[in-house]
Amino acid sequence: MKIKATFLVLLLGLLMSNMMIGQDTKKNNLINIDKMEELESVKYSEWISEYVEVELTSDISHLTQNEKQLLMIVLEVAKIMDDIFWYEAYGNKDELLKKITHEDARKLALINYGPWNRLHGNEPNFKGIADKPKGANFYPTDMTIEEFENFKAEDKKSLYTLIRRDSNGNLISIPYHVAFKEEVTKASQLLKVAAVLAEDEGLKKYLNLRAEALLTDDYLASDLAWMDMKTNRIDFVVGPIENYEDHLFSYKAAHESFVLIKDMDWSQKLDRYAALLPKLQTKLPVPEKYKKEIPGSNSDLGAYDAVYYAGDCNAGSKTIAINLPNDPKVHIEKGSRKLQLKNSMRAKFDNILSPIADELIDPSQRKHVTFDAFFGNTMFHEVAHGLGIKYTINGKGEVRPALKEQYSAIEEGKADILGLFLVTQLQEMGEIDVDLMDNYVTFMAGIFRSIRFGASSSHAKSNLVRFNFFKEMGAFSVTDEGKYVIDFEKMQKAMNALSEKILILQGNGDYDGTKSFIKDYAIFPEDLNIALDRLKKSNIPVDVVFKQGAQVLKLN
Repeated sequence: MKIKATFLVLLLGLLMSNMMIGQDTKKNNLINIDKMEELESVKYSEWISEYVEVELTSDISHLTQNEKQLLMIVLEVAKIMDDIFWYEAYGNKDELLKKITHEDARKLALINYGPWNRLHGNEPNFKGIADKPKGANFYPTDMTIEEFENFKAEDKKSLYTLIRRDSNGNLISIPYHVAFKEEVTKASQLLKVAAVLAEDEGLKKYLNLRAEALLTDDYLASDLAWMDMKTNRIDFVVGPIENYEDHLFSYKAAHESFVLIKDMDWSQKLDRYAALLPKLQTKLPVPEKYKKEIPGSNSDLGAYDAVYYAGDCNAGSKTIAINLPNDPKVHIEKGSRKLQLKNSMRAKFDNILSPIADELIDPSQRKHVTFDAFFGNTMFHEVAHGLGIKYTINGKGEVRPALKEQYSAIEEGKADILGLFLVTQLQEMGEIDVDLMDNYVTFMAGIFRSIRFGASSSHAKSNLVRFNFFKEMGAFSVTDEGKYVIDFEKMQKAMNALSEKILILQGNGDYDGTKSFIKDYAIFPEDLNIALDRLKKSNIPVDVVFKQGAQVLKLN
């Protein structure tokens, strides 16, 4: 269906009028910033230098005029998600930014969605600023765990509720679609306009269902529709998705958005791996009861260029691949989709991982650090999220709520190590032609990259666990020059042992065991600190920050 440009402009103007999201209705911030003072300039310059700016773009010359107009609309929806996440992570964005005069300090606040440094364990970026509450802005800052446990509300653990106090000081639960009514209403309207422009029927159906989901907090139908999309050239992830921001319980999902352009040729090359998921599940190195669930074989692997990150996924360190939906009901019925963000991945490999390998990997093994291995390890990390077990074997329900705030770190650890396990299995099955040493050495270099994301990051915690577990099992050694050498056979043994350990913890819903395991292994030994200090002195960036949007895409 074609829409005249003038009609579209008028309609967008109507929808976007007065769109000052959340600025007038949501004033409460996590902490008092009245006494906030900026640090010395050199500190901000040092922190900003940890990021390298890259343009987030893609060739869109093959898109139709309707598709380009659709892109403009979903970019506006993404900005709404960004504003909602600011509230979830901190509170009133404008009030904070008005207090900041130093240019680099302002950039840091925007990168981190608040006055805390995500790459440094949420250390305050200013004097006079309190530590960031573990529950971010999802819960009252004065709420105790005991008070929450005694709170009688059926939806208190829902992914899609805020916990607040009523006028009498009692806890109440507010659904997202109520708390963010103005924002999600505007986003829903825009998604319906985008659906009219959509030329792909699968994308059209998804956009319409997602528009409704934002108004109800019921995402199942739109998740299933998203799984059914196969021929769309534009993809759009939008809504409350991941629970990384909730370090108190890992119950609450944070708003985010990805705008993606599908690489149709690469995606076709990856398709065949999806059908192997049920067979790969049977090969997991655990007793049968921990792999009894059969993952949906409708899962698909796709390669994309990311052209916009917003909200949770844009805060601090940036993800380079996606495995969604998170709903275990969707996993069992249809599986999941694994989206490899090719341009983001290449930016991190060229600017970060390759220099890390030059500094820390022994010259005799440096040739094994390759982009193809990095791409493969990342891809199978996302595949591994869909494997294992989603429901505990002992009646404790879903793994996610059973493990509470420990879930994110252990789940990321599972995906990392099982991703390497799957590469090994597929190579032994003759399904892929790779030199496993490339994957193992690149995997080791990747551990150093992810550990630098900071102790507050679930990904960094999982990499710390793996570093110390590998060290304990002799999977690597360090030369007198401080270069790391991987032992192929011991790496395989460590890989299998760690896979088994994590899968059993998850299958048992063993909260105490998981907490103890992470506490014991997510530590910084002296040799690791020395290696990380060398990376810092070499001025190797920790992560990327994006120059992105309609102007970068040349849409306007």
